[in-house]
Amino acid sequence: MLAGEPAPTGPARRGATPPDRTKALAQNQIAALWRLDVALREKTQWKMLYESAARADEVLCLNVEDLYPQDKRGKITAKGGATEWIHWQSGTVQLLPRLIGRRTRGPLFLTDRRAPAGTPALDVCPETGRARLSHRRAEEIFEESTRLLANLLASPEDIEDLDGWTLHRLRHSALTHDAEDGTSPPMLLARSRHASVRSLERYARPGCAPPAPSPAPGAPHLHSRPARAAPLVQVRPNPLSRFGPPP
Repeated sequence: MLAGEPAPTGPARRGATPPDRTKALAQNQIAALWRLDVALREKTQWKMLYESAARADEVLCLNVEDLYPQDKRGKITAKGGATEWIHWQSGTVQLLPRLIGRRTRGPLFLTDRRAPAGTPALDVCPETGRARLSHRRAEEIFEESTRLLANLLASPEDIEDLDGWTLHRLRHSALTHDAEDGTSPPMLLARSRHASVRSLERYARPGCAPPAPSPAPGAPHLHSRPARAAPLVQVRPNPLSRFGPPP
């Protein structure tokens, strides 16, 4: 801003509004994400983030030698410096061998180019010379790839003006879906690696009440009148269907 100019009263540029990092994605949004045509590196990274409910920086700091594919788990450095396990599922299991190839050590997720001079040795693959993928670049790719998914009514011509999702929403969505599926608090604590049960409250979405219990045998029914026929409704096409059929 030049000297003497008034201070801006609103966002000066696109993206100035802080992103929503807490809202869980719906199951059909996650399914649409898997149908995107993206590189193997991104497919594996996003699957691992969702299936393990790990933090993005934890997964991006993984090395090939930290993985135990036969046990579907990996050893990460958690927030605070503790060494902990993360566990994944069949989707990650199917993708990891293709991503790793014949590599036996070094960063799991690599950039497309060789590491520039001065890159720390821990962040360089000793077999390919490529650098570890940074958190900043991983966030950029995910945000750009999900702009149309996050804005279903937008036109592809407007993609430069749209905002996509953040990587943290994969972790939040995984834990929210676990809670909705009835996962016990002890299991959620183990998955999230939170220290307090109160931290799990953020994964309970309003309106997701548990189903009412079935009446005991012989108990009187609360509604004695016959059920009415369901009204006819107009079925609208699912906007997510434009991203292709399930794989």
